[in-house]
Amino acid sequence: MHLAAAVAVSLAASVSLLAPAPDGPAPLPGRLADTGGGSQLITAEAPSTGATSGTLDWWDRVNGAWVKAGSAPARFGANGLADGATRKQGTNTTPTGLYDLPYAFGTEAAPDGTRSTYRRVHQDSWWCQDNDSRSYNRWTEPRPADCRAAEAEHLVTYPTQYAHAFVIGFNYDRPVRGRGAGIFLHVNGRAATAGCVSVPADAMRRILAWADPARAPHIAIGTSGGATALTRY
Repeated sequence: MHLAAAVAVSLAASVSLLAPAPDGPAPLPGRLADTGGGSQLITAEAPSTGATSGTLDWWDRVNGAWVKAGSAPARFGANGLADGATRKQGTNTTPTGLYDLPYAFGTEAAPDGTRSTYRRVHQDSWWCQDNDSRSYNRWTEPRPADCRAAEAEHLVTYPTQYAHAFVIGFNYDRPVRGRGAGIFLHVNGRAATAGCVSVPADAMRRILAWADPARAPHIAIGTSGGATALTRY
């Protein structure tokens, strides 16, 4: 065989070995039942419903394909995860499901590049979790009389966790009393969460700079398999 032809055959063989198999597994977002209709998605995956840690990835849809934009270790509720459709308030479980991200907030200024609506936390900023209040599962400023302090979260008292955060749209648009309130994507504290999803501080800043509301970012929370598998949402 002529030397040039032999080199061409060798190069072609090398390229074919490097190319992905046409029937290889699709990226995780491509295997979900629904991604929210936008072109940005966050996936928060735990190995099982009893897990308190897992992985959070964020993705862009580019030319019809999902491409991973970043990844970070994630923490979940102290009692693991529970199906968002049947979750009970006060169980310290992270609700599984697909949710929008209504707005961001923080005790610190928004990171450079943030495009999402961003609310600064003040001394009188509260998140009402009182099932008897008209402000159930809402930011209130100040705390209304019908929302008991013992049933609300004083946001300013969590300067580490709420340095930067996203509201997760769980039980948000039409709140069901007793289902749960105040579920956020926020910065890690010392351990597992009370039901939120948390990531390292640098990852939270990167997510805020990445998220573009014009691209309708959503978050899918679930497990690797079983009834609460991410691929169900």
